[in-house]
Amino acid sequence: MFYSAINILIGKLSTHLANPPTQGIIGATGSRMPGVAGVGGADGRRNSTRMTSHHPTIGSLLRSLRARNGWTLKEMSERCGIPLSTLSKVEHDRLTLTYDKLLQLSQRLNIRMSELFAEQDEAAEPAVTARRSIGRIEDAVRVKTPNYDYYYLCPELRRKRMIPVLTRVRANSIREFGDLVRHSGEEYIHVLEGRIEVHTEFYDPIVLGPGESVYIDSNMGHAYTAAEGCDEALLLGVCSSADEQLLESLMTLHGDEPPAPVTPRISAPAPGKAKPRERRPRASGAARKANPAK
Repeated sequence: MFYSAINILIGKLSTHLANPPTQGIIGATGSRMPGVAGVGGADGRRNSTRMTSHHPTIGSLLRSLRARNGWTLKEMSERCGIPLSTLSKVEHDRLTLTYDKLLQLSQRLNIRMSELFAEQDEAAEPAVTARRSIGRIEDAVRVKTPNYDYYYLCPELRRKRMIPVLTRVRANSIREFGDLVRHSGEEYIHVLEGRIEVHTEFYDPIVLGPGESVYIDSNMGHAYTAAEGCDEALLLGVCSSADEQLLESLMTLHGDEPPAPVTPRISAPAPGKAKPRERRPRASGAARKANPAK
């Protein structure tokens, strides 16, 4: 009897939240209060919008809970034992959950019922991770490809959203370079030494010198070559992507052989410091086409 009453109450509450009344509010005397709602009048429509826009539904609360924990619908379904299709309908306010199902959610997810219905504070500031890394050439991971020498800085930080890399450009022409390359994300390239020619899929080539830079969509075909009259060039690049495994993705494009220590060409390592590790690509035609960015 108690559960039946609770289920009826939850059902009515969900219907009310998903479909709030649009008619005017009746005052104590029985007359409709002006300027609140009603079919006609801009004031009524504005107030009706204000009244309904802040009312959460069970679906929106579940969606917020899932977002706070970074779960997919499938993951949440597996955790709470409620079918994925049911959760999807609830999140889109096409279905509600009984008290029994809400209790099951609370118990399976090991959270209190009050937490289940807690809205996320949109004004909350992101957590401070306090991560820091000092980039030194002797600590970098070196990757040698037919066109570039890469020095990946700050390699000890995992799941970086930005990848800093020093790149020595050795290809002297687009013919020597080969096919343009593409990868996810965006990148910023700043010329430190020498001059480069920037080749992109949708723009004419452009020559950049020391102190000049370019910012591009990395999904667009691109290549960097040493400009005419310049044997080599040194670049500072920053690759970024929403993919937290960006560094691992870039490294897999170079080949599968483990890094090997080599002497860096950019600057001599400090006494007692380990030399940069080198990662050599497999000897195949695909390695030339699949270098990550440059």
